[in-house]
Amino acid sequence: MKLADWIGFFCLILALLILWQFRQIVLLIFTSVILAIALNSLVRWLQRFRLNRNLAVIIALSLVVLFGTLFFSLVMPPFLTQFQQLIELAPRGFNQFIRWVDNLLENPPIWFPQQLEFRVPTIPEIAQQVGPLAQNVLGNFFAFFSNSLTTLLQLLLVIVLTLMFLSNPVAYRTVFVRLFPSFYRRRADAILCGCETVLLQWMAGIVINSIFIASLSAIGLLILDIPFVFAHALLAGVFNFIPNIGPAASVVFPVSVALLDTPWKALTVIILYIVIQNLESYWFSPMIMQKQVSLLPAATLTAQIFFARFFGFLGLILALPLAVVSKIWIEEAIMKDILDQWQSQRATSFINTSPEPVSEFEPNSEPFSSDSLSPLENESDFS
Repeated sequence: MKLADWIGFFCLILALLILWQFRQIVLLIFTSVILAIALNSLVRWLQRFRLNRNLAVIIALSLVVLFGTLFFSLVMPPFLTQFQQLIELAPRGFNQFIRWVDNLLENPPIWFPQQLEFRVPTIPEIAQQVGPLAQNVLGNFFAFFSNSLTTLLQLLLVIVLTLMFLSNPVAYRTVFVRLFPSFYRRRADAILCGCETVLLQWMAGIVINSIFIASLSAIGLLILDIPFVFAHALLAGVFNFIPNIGPAASVVFPVSVALLDTPWKALTVIILYIVIQNLESYWFSPMIMQKQVSLLPAATLTAQIFFARFFGFLGLILALPLAVVSKIWIEEAIMKDILDQWQSQRATSFINTSPEPVSEFEPNSEPFSSDSLSPLENESDFS
């Protein structure tokens, strides 16, 4: 590497270290970019009716404010009422389950093992065992919401940045593209287009999936006669935005309420949620997200753990869009533009420098050796 290459490399490392110190601000900027992309898609749709951009932006923002007002005025009050009652009943359902298990052990049926030595731990004992783990898992959650003023300022920053990005997205995109070398700017702009497309597909797909899960949850809970159906269904739809962890968390409240009746009813609720999640994962989601960049389940779970560990609760919420964008950049910039080009250049170099081929049927022919490959020159000069 030349001196200029080393200087550029150290400048890149220094920039990454600086960004790491401001990683929470970077996540808020990324959130603003996602919201701006969603609103910009609506603005583009309105521009099809021959509206200028400024008028389309005003109409788009007005529609968002209108639907937000309707949501908070019509949906949130009954949800908050039911959710408050749900919070009060959930511990009672768990205590009911503990008493039911104690009665089962004290008066076991004929089929139950008679010599089984088992004691259900009490709630203080469970809290003592699970306390450190819950503190580590939920520490970032409470830290994120503990300071209401900080949260309000962060929300205000996201709104302001979203409006700025929406007002003139081309200018901000041009500034970002100019951070790349001149020979790679056109390619970087194409990758950004791919990221925008994938994020729009993810947002549309996850909204439709959430509505599907909320509707099926409401129908199933109504059939099972579980109280607070509206709150349970809305929580199931919202938690669907967090893959793997969200569906598992959404079943806690309906199971706790069902335990107030009978444990078998709680078991039917668990079966219901398992069926709904399998329908969504193996039938509905593939049908809706045919063009979405798919992530392996292990990659999704790893991304959640990684981003939650290093970026906190906001990183957990943004784990999937961050993983999707990272996947696009890794596939396009690293695999296609570096690794694939590197391999093709090495093959071209070998073809140009290798001697005339020798027939394998001639005597004294030497086997192929990888040592004949000439070193690659200008490895970084890919198109």
